[in-house]
Amino acid sequence: MEESDSTPKSLMENLLGLLRVRVKRGVNLAVRDVRSSDPYVVIKMYNQKLKTRVIKKDVNPEWNEDLTLSVINPNHKIKLTVYDHDTFSKDDKMGDAEFDIFPFIEALKMNLTGLPNGTVVTRIQPSKHNCLADESCITYSNGKVVQDMILRLQNVECGEVEIQLQWIDLPGSKGL
Repeated sequence: MEESDSTPKSLMENLLGLLRVRVKRGVNLAVRDVRSSDPYVVIKMYNQKLKTRVIKKDVNPEWNEDLTLSVINPNHKIKLTVYDHDTFSKDDKMGDAEFDIFPFIEALKMNLTGLPNGTVVTRIQPSKHNCLADESCITYSNGKVVQDMILRLQNVECGEVEIQLQWIDLPGSKGL
């Protein structure tokens, strides 16, 4: 049985590439257990769903975990939800946020090379139309374009999650 042929060709043909979402850390997350929470993050885009590991008893968790999504449509929003892991009951939600990758994809399409490390390509301001807690910068860092975001969690009393986006070109994909 050929494993490599199981991916429908159309997927590779439509695939722009891979988005690596580095879930860095949570800041001042909501308390859902007695004194703390056991948080983990789920990210969803279209029909993909990935999650980080659970960090026990910590409302300022450091995940530093990379979750990789296949991108077919740059207009798809990505939803990030924080949950409190409970052993005996349903995991409690600790807020969620949505973010756009369109500005990041547009910056990648500029095909920037040879810029000084740390050059800011684009700045995205927080507004009522996004979940940014602070200005988000798309920067040229170590030869790559990356975007740092601090997401303010919605539907919860407090909490932010810091993430970084990075792009992975896939040989054989449609590409940007």
